[in-house]
Amino acid sequence: MAKLFGTDGVRGVANTDLTAELACRLGRAGAHVLTRQGHPGKVIIGRDTRISGDMLEAALAAGICSVGVDVYKVGVLPTPAIAYLTRKLGAGAGVVISASHNPVEDNGIKFFGPSGYKLPDELEAQIEKLALEPAAELPKPTGGDLGRLYRVEDALDQYVEYAKGTISTDLKGLKIVVDCANGAAYRVAPRVLSELGAEVIPIFHLPDGVNINANCGSTHPQALMEEVVKQGADLGLAHDGDADRVLAVDHTGSLVDGDQIMVLCAKHLKSKGKLRKNTAVVTVMSNLGLHKALEKSDINVVETKVGDRYVLEKLLETGARFGGEQSGHIIFLEHNTTGDGIITALQLLAVMKETGKSLAQLAGQMEKYPQILKNVRVQDKTAVMNSPIMTEAIRRFERDLAGQGRILVRPSGTEPLVRVMVEGKDMDELQSIVDKMAKIVGSI
Repeated sequence: MAKLFGTDGVRGVANTDLTAELACRLGRAGAHVLTRQGHPGKVIIGRDTRISGDMLEAALAAGICSVGVDVYKVGVLPTPAIAYLTRKLGAGAGVVISASHNPVEDNGIKFFGPSGYKLPDELEAQIEKLALEPAAELPKPTGGDLGRLYRVEDALDQYVEYAKGTISTDLKGLKIVVDCANGAAYRVAPRVLSELGAEVIPIFHLPDGVNINANCGSTHPQALMEEVVKQGADLGLAHDGDADRVLAVDHTGSLVDGDQIMVLCAKHLKSKGKLRKNTAVVTVMSNLGLHKALEKSDINVVETKVGDRYVLEKLLETGARFGGEQSGHIIFLEHNTTGDGIITALQLLAVMKETGKSLAQLAGQMEKYPQILKNVRVQDKTAVMNSPIMTEAIRRFERDLAGQGRILVRPSGTEPLVRVMVEGKDMDELQSIVDKMAKIVGSI
């Protein structure tokens, strides 16, 4: 069982769980493991705007240099920019210091391999083992064999130009409000959009180290929804702290989530003959409306577990190139190796420009089914998930929904909880079912 790495790197409260000492050990272990694989002896480090980023960056860089590997600092940039620059600059690894959409107290460290993909479990396990063993035999070079520290002054420029080149249209005539979450998108997002010709109104773009994700960004889109209407904008875009995801708001102030974005992008890609394998990869949490909309367009849907790493695994396994999550974490493998909020936003905007349709019209291609989610605290998650009583209850209630809804029960990955999600058209019926299912789950 992993002690450090979760589904998205190492996370914890900065300076309590994720200390400078641990960051240094992760830097030493990560640099040693990855360069030992025959990859170039240099590591890219980028981060978001959290105040703890300075401390962790310094410690991580010290650890990497101490095993004779060079560090290339790129500063505050989106997570997907680090994935891109790792490939572009021929590094042995990329490291991102960020806790994504979490509050400022948290931070995280995640690694990318030389190809820009997140590390496989076996490499994370090797890094973790060395980081947790105080007596681990790691190189201790001296003199000219120590690693050096470099700054990549044009890193932001390189990523901006790359992102702009992923669409073939300009954005002239579009008025866009962009919520930067006081995070890693604060310079990149407004610049990319304005350089492509859009009229840009940035909000939450003045990070001070502690205001990242504070009542803003993709997890708190209310302020953006209001600002779009107030400004008479064509749409709004909401990033999270590390800008690997994006949600949108149409001109009426209505939220457009990742499922709706995937539907309109998948249909547009298919119309251009660019939807590889005629397939979209989604997670089990994607709305039933997505399935019905894509089925209507004869687009195959492949489901996987919740988490962008599972979406990516399935893309690589099937040969498909497009997929993502309801949260707005969407992967266009043609353009980047991880979810990329900036590139996703550009693909969405390109659909609007190329079709001449508003976001509201495009999002209307999917009927969104209501979902109710209830967390149930349990003694034994495995016993619940293997229970024939629960299986029979799901079958019984899904029969009642008569093909116009579904029930999903899944264990939490980090807490003693089982999550019960019921989806359908009638809210009263959904509430009744979720309450009954929760009682059954809690009694097992």
